[in-house]
Amino acid sequence: MSTMPDAMIYVIDDDDAVRQSLEFLLSTVGYKTRGFDSARDFFAVLPEIDSGCIITDVRMPEITGIDLLKKVKDVKPGLPVIVITGHGDVALAVEAMKIGAIDFLEKPFDDDGLIASVKAALSNAADSGKRHAELGAIKDKLAALSNRERQVLEGLVAGHPNKTIAFDLGISPRTVEIYRANLMTKMGANSLSDLVRMAMLAGIMGDTGKTNS
Repeated sequence: MSTMPDAMIYVIDDDDAVRQSLEFLLSTVGYKTRGFDSARDFFAVLPEIDSGCIITDVRMPEITGIDLLKKVKDVKPGLPVIVITGHGDVALAVEAMKIGAIDFLEKPFDDDGLIASVKAALSNAADSGKRHAELGAIKDKLAALSNRERQVLEGLVAGHPNKTIAFDLGISPRTVEIYRANLMTKMGANSLSDLVRMAMLAGIMGDTGKTNS
């Protein structure tokens, strides 16, 4: 799949203002867009789609973004999906990434961050060799983490908020925030979604606290 701006971006969100804003933003950098106000409408055209990128809100009536993601991964597993979540929906975002979302963005999201995410999604879908090289670099960074940093990372991948991680580890929420900041720096992560994506790519599954090595 091409990372060129002529790629089609499918935007699914029941909020008309948000959907139209996303479409406008993407059009300003040359992407073609097609908007849908429900997952049901999008499913009608899904069989015809062979390339591009999907951006979907996670909380929608009737069919949620999680259900949409499951359907896409079943019907068109090669299509990259970016999930948009509300602030504090970390557990939902992690669930989405475990199902196969390539990234998640928390509202309110940065315009440049969204565009960068779309470019990365299209690029990663086209270049599996690049992802293999990335995995090696991620594992090297993980090996440099302290035991406590690793525990905090596993809590984040499980979708737990800072307070829950703090309670489980017997430390203060403020201390968890410090460990999170250290993790972002050591892993070279630009956002929480970036950090979770890297951990999951390396096989860290926070609900078991174990890794696939």
